Amino acid sequence: MQQGINPWASSQTVDVEKLFSDFGIEPIGTATSGLPEVPSFMRRGIVVGHRDYGRIADAIRTGSPFNVMTGFMPSGHPHLGHLMVMKEVVWHVQQGGRGYIGVADREAHAVRGMSWTQCKEYGREYLACLYALGYEGTTYYQSENTRLKDLAFEAATKINFSELQAIYGFTQDTALAHAMSVATQVADILFPQLDCGPSPTVVPVGIDQDPHIRLTRDVAYKLRMFLVERRDGCISVRSKNAPEAAIEAVHRAFPGSKKYEGHVDIPGASCEAVEERVRAIEIEQGGFGFVLPSATYHTFMPGLQGGKMSSSVPESFISFWETEKDLKKKVMASLTGGRMTLEEQKKLGGEPEKCSVYLLNLFHMAPDDGELAEICRKCRAGEMMCGTCKKETFERTKEYLKDLREKMDETAHLVDV
Repeated sequence: MQQGINPWASSQTVDVEKLFSDFGIEPIGTATSGLPEVPSFMRRGIVVGHRDYGRIADAIRTGSPFNVMTGFMPSGHPHLGHLMVMKEVVWHVQQGGRGYIGVADREAHAVRGMSWTQCKEYGREYLACLYALGYEGTTYYQSENTRLKDLAFEAATKINFSELQAIYGFTQDTALAHAMSVATQVADILFPQLDCGPSPTVVPVGIDQDPHIRLTRDVAYKLRMFLVERRDGCISVRSKNAPEAAIEAVHRAFPGSKKYEGHVDIPGASCEAVEERVRAIEIEQGGFGFVLPSATYHTFMPGLQGGKMSSSVPESFISFWETEKDLKKKVMASLTGGRMTLEEQKKLGGEPEKCSVYLLNLFHMAPDDGELAEICRKCRAGEMMCGTCKKETFERTKEYLKDLREKMDETAHLVDV
């Protein structure tokens, strides 16, 4: 039986291996060999899976155009649990990607009941964090983007309620606005290609957001006019929902091609060249020519008391505006992978993989791989006690947040641009 995932749940257990098996997600290691450099979030096993990331790695390596897009639902204050996806977006922009950030205020209003004023206030906080991290690119609020809403309407023509029920578990009691917010998220993911033309697009998300990626790839496929495939020594361009004028345009574009009812066969051509020209014809004929979006999937940063770091559980997360007093209290009270007694800790060592403090360092607070390895070694060897590790991690986190807030002040003018 396939594993069900609720993208809006604040706490759920996801069996990553089963999810990969059920839905065809590939381990990230299958796509990183093409990267000029492998970022720490991939090296350290934080980003664990992908869909079609090879085309993004190729674009980075060759300097070809690509997009990086993700969204944030402004239902609460941003915190360190959101930091990973922000860093992934910024890194991809630094590798040459065109950045797109959607503030999912329609989703927050429909799913969480947030007022439009609250959505705006929280949205500004997310954008402030992104700019402080070095983000450059397009940002928008769903409710204010007319082109996005038009695209969402078009996407909705390819989605039915039985699909929403199968993917998300929607019932007859699900609000229509919730279903509309799903179509808007599909449009979010496809919007970069509407804005700047068909091109590879990577969407960094948490593993629980895969339902949105699957649905969007399905919709993008359905919105294509043509299917281009290799058949019996030729490239066959087969109509899915193309008007006759578009089929004729394909025939004219390739001298020597043979036109049949519903398809055009092109001998002696490369699949890539045909695909590129056919996309252009689709757009000329009023279509979209979308490239199926890619995705990377990162694991959850654990809450300080275990479980998922969640905005709805204040003691589980560290906000970007945490006071020094509250920060120290949270770090020092956090769940660790230590033993029951000091004697056992010295004899058996700790279990860093179970420790929220070590994982805080793994995700964000120990950027140097050597330093992280030494923290891990000392813990396992019983050379460093949990109290000492917590104090050192508190100092690192305090300095990190201080630096981030200073950068927020420096980039505050960008939030309203």
